[in-house]
Amino acid sequence: MRQTLSSSFVIPLFLCIFFFFVSISTSHGLTATNDSLIRKTCKKCAQSDPNLSYNFCVTSLQAAPHSHCANDLRQLGKVSITLLGRNVTNTRSHIKELLKNQKKMDPFVRSCLHDCFDLYSDAIPTTKQALQDYKAKHYDDANIDVSSVMDATTTCEDGFKEKEGVVSPLTKRNKDAFMLSAISLSIINMIRLNGDSI
Repeated sequence: MRQTLSSSFVIPLFLCIFFFFVSISTSHGLTATNDSLIRKTCKKCAQSDPNLSYNFCVTSLQAAPHSHCANDLRQLGKVSITLLGRNVTNTRSHIKELLKNQKKMDPFVRSCLHDCFDLYSDAIPTTKQALQDYKAKHYDDANIDVSSVMDATTTCEDGFKEKEGVVSPLTKRNKDAFMLSAISLSIINMIRLNGDSI
């Protein structure tokens, strides 16, 4: 005797599975609206700053936690500053590991890393302040805070260039933090000029 699944069981099971996958895809993925907002924003950011890569901007913001929740430019600005803060914190930890794990290091490089560690240590509370200023719509203050973080990345990288032949172990990280700062500054300036619309 052959068993068949009753349609009263199969249809509810199918609907449960269908709605489960729909809820996962919309709660964890970018919607077309979010993706469009990110692409439009990054296009304007890259046009206004020749140091900023459109592709870097798009991939960074798409990968950022909570970017799928950003429905307007203001929310995307919050995401960008949060992303910058995470990057700065991660880079500081990386520098700490470099200093801890590399005992036989050129004294000049070690000195530069200590300087960078201090710069990134100062940048962590500065990004937190930038986010508070941004949330309070104190855009001039947020601009100053993020600009300070951007300057720290450049100062860190430039320190290694003071001795010929020295290669910075932080070039990519400094460049990433610089570009994340540029994204945040561009968004802050767009909001100051145009409000929440692009």
